[in-house]
Amino acid sequence: MREMVIYGVSFDLVGKQPIVLLKTADGNKFLPIWIGHPEAAAILMKLQGASTPRPMTHDLVADILAQLEAQVVRIAVTELRDNTFYAEITVQQDGSEIQIDSRPSDAIALALRADAPIFVADDVIEESAIEFEGEEVQEEEMVAEFRRFLDNVSPDEFAVGEEEE
Repeated sequence: MREMVIYGVSFDLVGKQPIVLLKTADGNKFLPIWIGHPEAAAILMKLQGASTPRPMTHDLVADILAQLEAQVVRIAVTELRDNTFYAEITVQQDGSEIQIDSRPSDAIALALRADAPIFVADDVIEESAIEFEGEEVQEEEMVAEFRRFLDNVSPDEFAVGEEEE
């Protein structure tokens, strides 16, 4: 498992689907995960410090956990199977940890609210991450290269394994 940070949320130009882009905390590997519009909004709202008059779903879950004296200690994107990413939320209560199956988008939105670290399994990074070479990657260059990538890929094409290359 490698720790990741949220690099941003964007949209692919082919299908207009939102993408959350995770970056390795200690490197130049980026993992794009296609997500739904409501989850993209929940992630962006928290990243931008916006608030709503009433709690949104992820805020509600965070509030419920707090009332139960439980905390999200980490989330992990655990696998990519049949073009679908899987994740787990690890919650700690009374010294015990439990893992809860989750979509990565919901897990990431909850991790943001709980200030919990985000991890991705090594094999998921190896299979699906994009690496930008060089110690001093220019941000504009990286964004331009990523946009070119997004212009030419669909979610189905992205997850195709190497055996078809």
